[in-house]
Amino acid sequence: MKAATPQQMSAVEPAALAAGRRVLAAEQDAIRRLGLALDDRFVAAVDRLAAVAGRVVVCGMGKSGHVGRKIAATLASTGTPALFVHPAEASHGDLGMITPQDALICLSNSGETPELTDVVTYARRFAIPLIAIVGRAGSALAQAADVALVLPDAPEACPMGLAPTTSTTMTLALGDALAVALLERKGFSAENYRVFHPGGKLGRRLIKVGDLMHGGDEVPLVAADRAMSEALLEMTAKTFGCVGVVDAAGALIGIVTDGDLRRHMHPGLLDRRVDAVMTRGPRTIGAEALAAEALGRMNAANITSLFVTDGRRPVGIVRMHDCLRAGVA
Repeated sequence: MKAATPQQMSAVEPAALAAGRRVLAAEQDAIRRLGLALDDRFVAAVDRLAAVAGRVVVCGMGKSGHVGRKIAATLASTGTPALFVHPAEASHGDLGMITPQDALICLSNSGETPELTDVVTYARRFAIPLIAIVGRAGSALAQAADVALVLPDAPEACPMGLAPTTSTTMTLALGDALAVALLERKGFSAENYRVFHPGGKLGRRLIKVGDLMHGGDEVPLVAADRAMSEALLEMTAKTFGCVGVVDAAGALIGIVTDGDLRRHMHPGLLDRRVDAVMTRGPRTIGAEALAAEALGRMNAANITSLFVTDGRRPVGIVRMHDCLRAGVA
């Protein structure tokens, strides 16, 4: 098969662009209609799912199954324990994955998917809450459900009106809406999110200073009334290129850096008191702050370390190198 010539490409591209824009416009309009159609049934679905002691089990066949897997994954990663059960496999033993403490979300545009029959029957037998996301209000699935979330009437973007396109987009968007509503209902925080996303870029963005800081005996500290000879020994032993200066109450009041040593270099430097050489008011950060914030502060101030404080008391030190090594950027 020969590659298309530039002239052929220019003739094809406008039609392809028109098709792409037509599909996106159709799906955008469908999601707009979906948003306008949300009502008390959506609230009822969120109420039932939030009250579940077990997990949310998502079921769907074909394209609805692919969408269902994504919905289950989104729920699970945002604080609602969830899993996907294939309806055909459910009829051959996987119904045992579904317990009376769970809730079901069943997806079917037609609402008449035969593979869902056993799942629906099982849910009704054991009084398992059943939420349906369907395209037809009068369908068997919608009638059997405790709450039926009916998609608005919108044509598929496929020119034949057959391939699931607009309907699956609406189903996916509605699944996201449920997940976020549940997230907010449960007060799911960034810290919770980090626990479920330890890997990848998201996990790195949510690393906290306390996860990376050096604490305990590793923190270079010296009393303000001590001689600079002691400060120099502490700097050399701890290898951070600086030493924090604390007052009699243990509060951080200053810092001595390599730059301070160079600025005050003269024969009597080592005999001077630390508070005569230190830079007052050092930049600090809390252990609960994101490591990305620490990195930003260090970049902005052109420094390589920050003391970590609890109130005014130093509890650690974090270096730019620590952040970069952890993949924070």
